Amino acid sequence: MSIIVNLDVMMAKRKMSLNELSEKVGISLSNLSILKTGKAKAIRFSTLEAICQVLVCQPGDILEYREFGISMK
Repeated sequence: MSIIVNLDVMMAKRKMSLNELSEKVGISLSNLSILKTGKAKAIRFSTLEAICQVLVCQPGDILEYREFGISMK
């Protein structure tokens, strides 16, 4: 997959647990876990917006495009 989910990186930077983020964003722990592990097939913009509000970040801080396994950051 070319889209890499860096949610765990942002959570670590903000010192926030998966449980805490789940409660603050208002999505289930299982759905957030699926997103965090990169197994999600899609994400709603409203969910992405809520995550960015809670983590005080940009969508690009959470989602990254990699071509041929090379990091663009």
